[in-house]
Amino acid sequence: MGWPARRRLWWRLWCRCPGLGWQRLQALEQGCGSLEEAWRAPRRQLEALPGWGARLAEQVVAFRLSWGDDPLLHPALHRREDRRLLLPGDRSLPPAVRWLERPPLALHWRGRGSLWAPLRRRQAVAVVGTRRPSLHGLSMARQLGEALAGAGWPVVSGLAEGIDGAVHDGCLRGSGAPVAVLGTPLDRVYPRHHDRLQHQVGERGLLVTEQLPGAAVRPGHFAERNRLQVALAAAVVVVECPERSGALHSAERAWREGLPLWVVPADTGKASAAGSNRLLARGATPLLEPGDLIRQLGPGPLARKGAGLPTAIGSGASAVICSEPAKALLDAVGAGASLEQLCQRLDRPADQLVTALLQLELAGVLQAEPGLCWRPG
Repeated sequence: MGWPARRRLWWRLWCRCPGLGWQRLQALEQGCGSLEEAWRAPRRQLEALPGWGARLAEQVVAFRLSWGDDPLLHPALHRREDRRLLLPGDRSLPPAVRWLERPPLALHWRGRGSLWAPLRRRQAVAVVGTRRPSLHGLSMARQLGEALAGAGWPVVSGLAEGIDGAVHDGCLRGSGAPVAVLGTPLDRVYPRHHDRLQHQVGERGLLVTEQLPGAAVRPGHFAERNRLQVALAAAVVVVECPERSGALHSAERAWREGLPLWVVPADTGKASAAGSNRLLARGATPLLEPGDLIRQLGPGPLARKGAGLPTAIGSGASAVICSEPAKALLDAVGAGASLEQLCQRLDRPADQLVTALLQLELAGVLQAEPGLCWRPG
């Protein structure tokens, strides 16, 4: 069950209040009993909330005055464009996003709403990299986008300059489903010359952001979106990035979560690839050509029947299930097991197991559970 309509409205309203993030908004709801009661709470009560204080309480009082005594009737809460958003209590919100340490207060989106179904199941591939890539990096990003599109995989990236834009462009060329996680509101385009590209992604794929309409563009917003890109993906590919890069943050998060991490090798003399090459030295899987990735992943959730995709293990779900490694993995899962337990039982690294688990999940044999756990499907 999702949130009642009235609670959704109150949450949407409070999300607009300056100075309120996830922790402060939770403190407000818990300390006042509900967000509706918080609208009438005296200033002294607000000041006493954990992590608040006099200055924030003053901002909140001013915010309430600007919306009036009956704010749920305010026209700004009922605009058509605001209907396309996901809140923490909505069933359509991907579970991995809800489990983040700092979940978004709301996700605003535009495009194909049907793509939320595979994203809820984390059936997408994130491709990240530098804003200033080499020609080789740009070429690989476009090829990856096109190959993933042909295999039926939604392609998640940030629509930034460089690798992000190239992989989205390749995905569109392959008639695929690009998913762009923005660091700006939906009504802003950054960089500006991506106007046409952003429009195409919004028409044929999905634009997603946690930034409110009209919000100021800040550098920190682009770093914050990295956690959302990884939370929507089953695997992460780093094409090319320097030693200080947001792409490295995405890679580190993927590693912590036990997701498969592929890296495109590059010239060791190029500063633009120093960070990604170092990931290879730490044990990331080298990706020499897009076909290798597709053979590992198998067909994606949007794969067209009879598309002639490279097979991951044998041909079809039956071959996946009947292989000896898959049988051993299913035996280890038993009635249910976590990724850590499976690594111990099979004495295999997490990146190998996650790939195999994903194939069995796509075959309908296993079902993913919260906390990187699996049980029979």
